[in-house]
Amino acid sequence: MRIKKSAMIGLGAIGSVYGALLHRAYGQNFAAIAGGSRAERLKVNGVTVNDTSFFPQIVEPGTEFVPNLVLVCVKNYQLDQAIRDLRGFVSPGTVLLPLLNGITARRRLQTAFPENKVLYGLAIYIDAVRKGNGVIHTKDGVIQFGEAKNAVVTPEVAAVRNYLTGAGIRAEVCTDMIRAVWKKWMLNVGVNQVSAVTRSPYGTMTAVPSTLALFHEAMMEVVALAGASGIDLSEKDALELEQSMSNFSSKGKTSMLQDVEAKRKTEADYFAGTAEELGSTLHIPTPVNHVLLLLLHSIEAQYEK
Repeated sequence: MRIKKSAMIGLGAIGSVYGALLHRAYGQNFAAIAGGSRAERLKVNGVTVNDTSFFPQIVEPGTEFVPNLVLVCVKNYQLDQAIRDLRGFVSPGTVLLPLLNGITARRRLQTAFPENKVLYGLAIYIDAVRKGNGVIHTKDGVIQFGEAKNAVVTPEVAAVRNYLTGAGIRAEVCTDMIRAVWKKWMLNVGVNQVSAVTRSPYGTMTAVPSTLALFHEAMMEVVALAGASGIDLSEKDALELEQSMSNFSSKGKTSMLQDVEAKRKTEADYFAGTAEELGSTLHIPTPVNHVLLLLLHSIEAQYEK
C-alpha cells in the first residue's frame, strides 16, 4: 500500500502542528476538512503556528477529494459531527488514524466505518498551546500508532509510518497499542483534570504535595480499571508519568486547563466520565474521578454566569 493523498479533520493545537508539516511536505495532496463558517475562516486566515501562517487546501463536505489516509484530530465531543462530515471522504480503502485523547474514539470510528481500517493512535510529548488565533509550540512530539498488536507490522501501518516520517513527523509503532492508549488516557485523567480544577501549570503539578497526591490517586483508579480489563498498567507507569512533568515548561498548561481558562467545554466526560462508567461495569470504585467529574461540570456550568 502507498499513501498518495491525506486529509485531516480538526485543526486545533495538535492538528495545526501536524497539519503544517503535512502541508509543507505534500502540498495539494494534503487537505483540511471543514465546513460552513469554519471553512471560510480557514480560507481567509489560514492556520498560524509559531507566528507563521499556512494555507492548506480546504475541502468542504460534498467536495470531491479521495484521501488514502484521514487523521482525526477533533475533540471527543466533536467526533459525532466529524463522522458526519467524513462520510463523503471515506472510500473503501481509506485508513483512519484518530489522535483523540481517551479510549473510546477508535471504537466509535470503527462502528461508523466498519469496512475501513481504523488504527489506534495518540500524540504524546507535544507542547502545543493556543495563543490568540494561533498555536505556539517548541516540541513536535511523537505520533504513536498501529494495530492493537504490532509484533508484525501490517502493510497499512507501514504505509502510514512512511507517510508521516516523510513529512518530518516522528512516528512510532508500539508493540501494544492498547496499552499505549490506556497509558496516555491515564495521564489525561490525572494531569489534565487535576490541573484544570486546581488551576495548576506543569511546574506545580508535582511540586505541591496535595496536588501531586490528587494527580497520583486519579491515575491509580485507572490502574485498577486496567487490571480488571486485562491491560498491563501498574503504579510504576503512574510514577513514570509523574516524573515526565519535568520535561515540560514549568509555566506550561495542559489543554484542559487552557479550555477552562478560555471557558470552553472540556473532555471530562471522556476522562473521569469514562472511568466512572467502566468502574460501574467492572465493580471498581472510582471516587476521585467521580469528584473530578462533578467539579469540572460545576466549572463548566459557571461559564455563562
